[in-house]
Amino acid sequence: MRSSIKLIPVLLLTCIVGAAQSSTTGKPMDKPASGAAVNLPSETTVDSFMQQTFGYEPQVSWKIASIKPAPVPGLAQVDVVLASPQGQQISRFYVTADGEHAVIGDIIPFGARPFDPVKKTLEKGITGPSRGPKDAAVTIVEFGDLQCPVCKAAQPVIEALIAAEPKARFVFQNFPLEMHNWAAKGAAYADCVGQASNDAFWKFIGKVYETQADITAENADEKLTALADGAGVKGADIADCATTPVTKAHVEASIALGKSVEVTGTPTLFINGRKLGSVDARGGDAYKELVEFAAKDGK
Repeated sequence: MRSSIKLIPVLLLTCIVGAAQSSTTGKPMDKPASGAAVNLPSETTVDSFMQQTFGYEPQVSWKIASIKPAPVPGLAQVDVVLASPQGQQISRFYVTADGEHAVIGDIIPFGARPFDPVKKTLEKGITGPSRGPKDAAVTIVEFGDLQCPVCKAAQPVIEALIAAEPKARFVFQNFPLEMHNWAAKGAAYADCVGQASNDAFWKFIGKVYETQADITAENADEKLTALADGAGVKGADIADCATTPVTKAHVEASIALGKSVEVTGTPTLFINGRKLGSVDARGGDAYKELVEFAAKDGK
């Protein structure tokens, strides 16, 4: 009988965090916020589980990204990067304390105001360039990677949403992924352009996405400097700024903020703390409805 556990849902429309295999041993190691120790499954056990589950599909391969305590007591969280001819995705499942059951699905906030904690975290931490009134009833936050092709594809949807909801505030936060070889440099340039001119920032990232395929690790400085010039700021000054420890700290703080609210890929949007794990070009109307609902809810 084929296993009832199916870990490949519809392919996620995000660029995913690169997989770096963990060094877990299967012994009680870390403690979640509750203070209770968690028995983490070993890499060997997870790999065997994946083999038993997907061994019949020769075109599917996997790599363990992390094995760690889940955000709720008693569960271990396992992230695995699955690759198939259709692309890559992160599949996440949770292992029970007895080590005999796996639970598939997202652990989501619960309560009368489930999105408020993340909303407050973002309100305190967002520092990126913004559009729209600062006292808006709705704040949309995007965590993006300038080298991510899915971010490029999502940009028209996001721009349409911003145009349709001028009373909402939109904030861009850098979240360069390690799997991309010039994304961190792109984030540094973007941070410096944003510091120099908020208006130039939006022109800059638009042009970066437009010419994304032409930018490489080898020519990134040349291309990004020219794009900064074209956006209306002095490219040479931006290039100097991008190498400073202050800029590196800004980008690292933005990444840390994203990780604190469970960002695992790009683009990830939050609407008043409600997480949208991916951006689908077909979902423009749905996003508009979420913004309008959040505006009414916040009154």
